[in-house]
Amino acid sequence: MTSRSAFAIPAFRRLWTAGLISDTGDWLLFIALPLVVFQLTGSALGTSIAFLLELIPAVALAPLAARLVGRFDRRWIMVAVNVGQALALLPLLWVDELGDLPLAYAVIFVHASLSTLFEPAKNTLLPELVDTGRLVSANALIGLNQNLGRLVGGPLGGVLLAVGDLGLIVAVDALTYVVSAILIATLPAVAAPAETHSPEEGAAARPAGLLTAFRLPRLRGAFAVIFVSSVAQGMFLVLFVLFALGPLRGSDADVGLLRGIQAIGAVVAGIVLGFLVRGSSPRALTALSLFAFGALSLVTWNLPALTTDIWPYIVLFAAVGAPGVIMIAGLMSVLQEHSDPWQRGAVFAAVGLVSALGQAAGILLGALSDGPIGLLPLVELQGCLYLLSGVIALLWLPRGAPLTAAPEPAATAR
Repeated sequence: MTSRSAFAIPAFRRLWTAGLISDTGDWLLFIALPLVVFQLTGSALGTSIAFLLELIPAVALAPLAARLVGRFDRRWIMVAVNVGQALALLPLLWVDELGDLPLAYAVIFVHASLSTLFEPAKNTLLPELVDTGRLVSANALIGLNQNLGRLVGGPLGGVLLAVGDLGLIVAVDALTYVVSAILIATLPAVAAPAETHSPEEGAAARPAGLLTAFRLPRLRGAFAVIFVSSVAQGMFLVLFVLFALGPLRGSDADVGLLRGIQAIGAVVAGIVLGFLVRGSSPRALTALSLFAFGALSLVTWNLPALTTDIWPYIVLFAAVGAPGVIMIAGLMSVLQEHSDPWQRGAVFAAVGLVSALGQAAGILLGALSDGPIGLLPLVELQGCLYLLSGVIALLWLPRGAPLTAAPEPAATAR
């Protein structure tokens, strides 16, 4: 019997391996660079600026990403981005005092800008490498390697920074991008989306602009889910630390433990959904995972009324990683299945834009915890937003057969 796991496809295995390597490098930098910024500035504001800089390109460059991904071979976009990310790290070699901080901020901005191109290219290429029946498996396995990269790269970034310096991290991270670029370059060639035909035009379609994605009625529910759940995620980034140090009465070590432990549930979910589960409905997966997200969040926020012992929270945070992977796998599969190839560049550029705007709105909402509203009403709202996302997914995500199916020859290419 033919395996229904996307991992059975050699081309996908190469893409997955490239992602695991580059994600590990991303987490090296994600952990180390904010620490370096904080060491240089001694300021939480300076560190917050570093995180905010990562959101700006997803908004500003979304129209460009839609056009480029729609016009050019996605493989070579991803190769060029990986090479650019390796080169963009080099200025960090000269960062060692406060006056060098603009260099660190510039690297963060350039990396975020390149990621704005990489993610839509990857998500539009995936349906060309695997058949429709394996899209959920493929997206779950992509989520798996992101969390494996987090488990490996996060601690490794802290260790390398402790035993060496930022230069050592730059060298290791740059190497991961180069290796990833080499693996992606070996993927089978597929037609650029602009070379496909639009049913409406009956001729070679121009790359779809960003607004094309928002004009697709069948995908509006998906964008609504992404926005509302991203607001909840943005709120979590602000409220989690306040909750852990406040009502939970935890320590800095507890904050790190609870954030890191989420990867366990995510890895388990990625393995189960990527290798074992067959015939899953992307719409149902998305809705159920969001309901689970909301329920786990509300239990967590309200549990201090019963206990502040750390162990129940370790269990809850380990569990909450699972619906995160399942939600992303379901949503990405919905978007891939229900868009035509020539539209996907615009669709996934729009995903980055909507997600960034939602997170920014959530961060601003989370900041209200310092005012008269206080922390507890906002954490309750955060959990309820996930439940609302689940309702939207259940009622508004597209039903029925997908528009297109990936060609089988690409699924077996070596």
